[in-house]
Amino acid sequence: MNSRALFLPLILLVSRRTAADSAEEITWTYSGLVGQSDWSQYFPECGGSSQSPVDVTTTQTKYDPSLVPVTPLGYSQHGNQPFTLHNNGHTVVIELPDWMGLQGLRWLFTAVQLHLHWGNGGPGHGGSEHTINGRSADAELHVVHYNSELYPNMSAAMTQRDGLAVLGILIETGEETNPAFNNIINYMSRVRHADQKTFIPAFDVQSLLPKSLGRYYRYNGSLTTPPCYQSVVWTVFHERVQISKEQLLKMETILYSSKAGDSHRMLLQDNYRATQPLNHRVVFASFSAESGQELSSGEVTAIVIGVMCGCVGLAVIVRFIVKTIRSSSSWDVLHNNRPAPMPRVKDQEKSNNKKQDFALSTTSEAERKDPSASPRTEP
Repeated sequence: MNSRALFLPLILLVSRRTAADSAEEITWTYSGLVGQSDWSQYFPECGGSSQSPVDVTTTQTKYDPSLVPVTPLGYSQHGNQPFTLHNNGHTVVIELPDWMGLQGLRWLFTAVQLHLHWGNGGPGHGGSEHTINGRSADAELHVVHYNSELYPNMSAAMTQRDGLAVLGILIETGEETNPAFNNIINYMSRVRHADQKTFIPAFDVQSLLPKSLGRYYRYNGSLTTPPCYQSVVWTVFHERVQISKEQLLKMETILYSSKAGDSHRMLLQDNYRATQPLNHRVVFASFSAESGQELSSGEVTAIVIGVMCGCVGLAVIVRFIVKTIRSSSSWDVLHNNRPAPMPRVKDQEKSNNKKQDFALSTTSEAERKDPSASPRTEP
């Protein structure tokens, strides 16, 4: 009885390990055989209800004031030891030293690796895994950590609900080259084929991150590749980082998902998973919507048009005021320059003559009425 009780758990343990080993041996792809639509058949957790990535709808996020800025530990202290760059057939991976970590979550997390996801045709063709308001970026960087307070290593932590913490950094293209990403891109030619590895000079990993580490979205999700364990606390930064179009093109066209000895070379492109249903989950934001709301392209266009119309209207008003002031000033100048009116001498003389005539006529009339009043002449 006791031997049977001990034997049964042993059988279950062996069966689970065998199933896990067989799952690891399955060659999955993004769009070919055992593609995304088939993952859940071979990796059951890929069909779970808390999968990643997701589309973050900013109007439906919930502001959580308790979310403090994440703090990278040792990211800039790379030392003299080189990093290992690896093409695993799905992406390019850099293994990180265990003195790098992450604070700002409930537990302390130790860094394990970072990797990239991208598209196939330059700007505007997608490439990021997470999207914001339905808008994808050109690429995405993930920095993976495991819960080193509760679990001894990555393998033990990755199957646990609180086992992993991943930073998601959305990448967009612009005109300027980002020197930090050249620490990776410039060495990708050394691992062009799957399973190839090389050493590269160590560099400041924090230089890959956005400047603002306090504005982000937080939710519980999963690994975005098989076996899709739902064990990840995701931190997706609101601020995007920028690389040049040339850097993105090189990233999208230099690697192969096929091995060096394969007869058919297959470019490593479109290595991003489609967004998954949010289901019952809530996406929390470390900042209020008023202070960092993501605007749609239509809203941006409306704002630009409104600003332009406002500027035109303001220019018309200013021009009208200036024109009015100038017209008023010109009238005052003309009015002030007019000659003063000359005194009317002739009119004054006529008036005086009239008064004298009136006085004389009055005296003559009086003399005619009173003859005695006139003086007498002696004989």
